[in-house]
Amino acid sequence: SDAKPPKEETPKGISPVKAKKTPSPADAERRKLRPGSGGEKPPEEPPFTYQLKAVPLKFVKEMKDIVLTEAESVGSSAIFEVLISPSTAITSWMKDGSNIRESPKHKFIADGKDRKLHIIDVQLSDAGEYTCVLRLGNKEKTSTAKLIVEGIP
Repeated sequence: SDAKPPKEETPKGISPVKAKKTPSPADAERRKLRPGSGGEKPPEEPPFTYQLKAVPLKFVKEMKDIVLTEAESVGSSAIFEVLISPSTAITSWMKDGSNIRESPKHKFIADGKDRKLHIIDVQLSDAGEYTCVLRLGNKEKTSTAKLIVEGIP
């Protein structure tokens, strides 16, 4: 009877080999999935595309035009606002294609993803096209809106 357990051992000894074999069909299936997976659920891609998708540089909320009549606008302030993503991106502001520097006239407000350009004491000369430039690494996005100051006829 002592001879029997070793015999039983041998199938058990074989089973690890079987266990090793079982993943391979699954691997084959996984390999099959990969090329045909298209955009549905690529098993190999997530770590790769995830990095790109994690920080898409974008304006969550774009700038909107501001229309003021001269009467109500002169002396008041106008605020252009954007919501950006990610909050680590750097924003700069332009008017008619040239950079705006922060001054008593132009205040830049950055609060997380919320970025504002505050134009203080609006004059007719402040009318124009304002652009928010969003930069992250070597990527760049822009959002543009107009400040329209309507003269009184």
